[in-house]
Amino acid sequence: MPLVILPPDADTSGSLVHRYIHVVGSAVWVDIEPADDSWGLHFLGTLDGQAMWGVDVPYGTDPADGAATDLYSYYGRASEDEWLVAGRAVQIVEWARTHRFCGRCATPTELSPSERSMKCPKCGLLAFPRLAPAMITLVTRGEGDEQEALLAQGVNFRGSMYSCLAGFVEPGESLEGAVVREVREEVGVDVTNVRYWGSQPWPFPHSLMLGFHATYESGEIVCEPSEILDANWYRKDALPNIPPGISIARKLIDAWLRDEV
Repeated sequence: MPLVILPPDADTSGSLVHRYIHVVGSAVWVDIEPADDSWGLHFLGTLDGQAMWGVDVPYGTDPADGAATDLYSYYGRASEDEWLVAGRAVQIVEWARTHRFCGRCATPTELSPSERSMKCPKCGLLAFPRLAPAMITLVTRGEGDEQEALLAQGVNFRGSMYSCLAGFVEPGESLEGAVVREVREEVGVDVTNVRYWGSQPWPFPHSLMLGFHATYESGEIVCEPSEILDANWYRKDALPNIPPGISIARKLIDAWLRDEV
């Protein structure tokens, strides 16, 4: 059963079992009780009948004695739902850490009692958890066995991995417009027939990845060197090193391999 997100003030005093995701820096360590009752707690929701909490571990403190796991490594050791909850814990704890003071008048903020926000008791400004929408798209050309996908190696990728093209959505821009703009900016190619495919919360650090499929229209590949090291067209039977299953990029590629996009 996926995470059920309840209001921050939801009643959890009943028979629910409680689990605490301690956020140590940006790594996580899970226990059945908080290591210190004085540390900040953030209710995350319920998963399989268990109340899930994010614990804000103070800087320089490690109740896990080195056993805390970064989110990349945690994937595969836990179920996908558990991984998503851990990512939610990291995002919410980091939001609280970075919004301790009002951005308008610098007054110390307080957690709102009935919604997920930090409130300034002086001027009333509300700060909600930050979420950055980003598009990611699989671009294809051709038909049948000759169809190819446009995959690229980003300047910040780990190793020689090739993936779908991605970028953040600009203010005042539609998601489809972001797909067209980012593909053109990163590799100089124009696309058409932009279709939504699916989404994935991405806690690195606070993005929502919105997946699309687009069709090649025109242009030759010209990589933007500040973002893309290399980009090429690849057939299904000759793919390069592609992302692991943790990412929506891999899910998009796998769906293409199954002729589902």
